[in-house]
Amino acid sequence: MTRGGQGLARVAVVVRAGAAPLWWLGVCAAGIGLLPPGLTGRRSGVLAGAALFVLATAAVAYARRKRYASLAASASRAGKHDALQDRAVTVRDWRRRHRWWLLLAFLTALAGAFAVPAAPGMLLAGCGAGLWLKAAWLGRRERADEALLWVRVDWLRGSAGSPAGKPVKGYRSTGIAAGDAAPGGSRRKTPALV
Repeated sequence: MTRGGQGLARVAVVVRAGAAPLWWLGVCAAGIGLLPPGLTGRRSGVLAGAALFVLATAAVAYARRKRYASLAASASRAGKHDALQDRAVTVRDWRRRHRWWLLLAFLTALAGAFAVPAAPGMLLAGCGAGLWLKAAWLGRRERADEALLWVRVDWLRGSAGSPAGKPVKGYRSTGIAAGDAAPGGSRRKTPALV
C-alpha cells in the first residue's frame, strides 16, 4: 500500500465466508450419515442432531458479540489510501486458508455418523447457520449506523481468519455504498438497467 494505506477486508464477509461450506458439508454429511444405522439408531441420531443443530446455531451466532460490538463502536474512518478488498477475494482467501480444517470437519462428521447417525453433520450445518445469523446481525448494525465495518488484512491473517481475534486492534469504517458487498456481506445487488 502506498503512503501508509492498509488492505482492508469486510468484517461481515469474513464472518459469512465459512457459512456456505459448513452448511453444505454438514448437510452432505448428515445425508450420508443416515445410511449406517449407527450405535444409537437413526431416530435417536436425528433427534440428537436436531438438538445439536439448534445449540450450535445459537452458540455460533452469539459468540463474541460483545467483542464485535466494542470493535465496531470504536471504529475509525478508513483513509483515502486504504485499499478495500473485493468480496470474492476475501471469501477465496478465507476458504483457501481453512480448506484443510473444513475437510477434517467433514470427515469427522462422516466418521461420527457410525456412532450417532446424522448428528455430527447436523452439528456442522448448525455452525454454518450460526455464521449466517452473525453476518445478518452485523448487517443490521451496519445499516443502523450507516457505516460498513472493515478489518486490516494483516491483522486478519494473524488471528487465524477471525475478525474478532486478539491481533485485531480495531475496525475501520466507510460509507454504506463502499465496496462490492452489501451490509451483512452478501453480494451487492446492482440496479437493473432501464
